[in-house]
Amino acid sequence: MSELEELIKQIEELRFSMIKIKEGRSFTDPEVITASQMLDAVLDKYQEMLMKIKKADKN
Repeated sequence: MSELEELIKQIEELRFSMIKIKEGRSFTDPEVITASQMLDAVLDKYQEMLMKIKKADKN
């Protein structure tokens, strides 16, 4: 599995986890915030990877 595919899989898992954690809690609950931050970090990695791929394709 490619690194990009791994990130997509991780994003899906973290997203599902965050939805589960959010049930019955406010958006400001510390566990919801932590789950959101973890998802954000992986989304940032994914975005960086896409930008590198686009840049490499231009060259």
